[in-house]
Amino acid sequence: MKLTWARTACSHPALSGVSRAHFGDLLQELAPRWTAVRESALHERRGGARRRAAGAGRKQKLVFPDRLLATLVHLRLGLPHAALAELFDVDRSTISTAIREVRPLLAARGFAVPDRRGLRLRTLEDVFAYAEAEGVDLRIDGTEVQVRRPKAGRAGRKAFVSGKKKQNTIKTTTFSDHQGRTLFSGVTRPGRVHDQTAVRTEGIAEQFRLRPNVKVEVDEGYRGLANEFPHQVSAPPRKPKDDVCDGERRAWREQRRRQSSARICVEHTNAEYKQWRPLQRYTGRREDYDETHRAIAGLVSDRSARRATRRRTSTELVPVRTTTC
Repeated sequence: MKLTWARTACSHPALSGVSRAHFGDLLQELAPRWTAVRESALHERRGGARRRAAGAGRKQKLVFPDRLLATLVHLRLGLPHAALAELFDVDRSTISTAIREVRPLLAARGFAVPDRRGLRLRTLEDVFAYAEAEGVDLRIDGTEVQVRRPKAGRAGRKAFVSGKKKQNTIKTTTFSDHQGRTLFSGVTRPGRVHDQTAVRTEGIAEQFRLRPNVKVEVDEGYRGLANEFPHQVSAPPRKPKDDVCDGERRAWREQRRRQSSARICVEHTNAEYKQWRPLQRYTGRREDYDETHRAIAGLVSDRSARRATRRRTSTELVPVRTTTC
């Protein structure tokens, strides 16, 4: 009775973060992969083929649907393994093993593509190829999550100190379309690394050279990319000098407002990730953060990809009538 109650409660979207229909799709997608990974591990442990028929031996108390549910609840609410073990009436080590097995499968799924069911993007090259083929204008923005401070005396302790937040953080970069739908999120770097440096070390400059038709909206942190690729990367206009006329200053404010309005949707995308407890303040091992972030971002992309594509309206100023001076 207790296990049935736990399944019913944890499958609610308020706890798992996904709808029951979405959970069913995940179960159908990941169950064969989990079985294959498990059989491979058992084959390696035995040193050969199995000697007993399939289904023989001790039965698992926590079957794969329960393992997937426990992982989703842990990713959504950050519940401790001991609390989940009490819910499912198993040992804490069983929950830890389940999360350790399922989380890599969620992280390896990639990111859903709007209006392209079954197609998923997994690398920066995939994102630029998709943007060029579909004529999608990208939005790029970095986000930081506070992490635990390394122990005193440990090498590289200052690498995680963010110059912006003055805290120990880990930084990731998000790519979205004009509606804020996730196309890619990753490029995980320590908080001390600048936003532009993070994407440059991932090879974004080479992607701009290979695909000159891809357009990107960025903020002031990517000014160097905008200077290097002025016809592809749009950054906020530079502030005019103090001695310019009021007309130029008003024009600058309007250009800046329009550029910010076109780029702000990627900020909303980052806000969707922060609704999941581990990405508000990560208290786990820093080595596991990248996997956790990609698992959550992939689940968010599944939901955002279902949003219908809206027709983009023009924001250019069009004169109502022609006047002569």
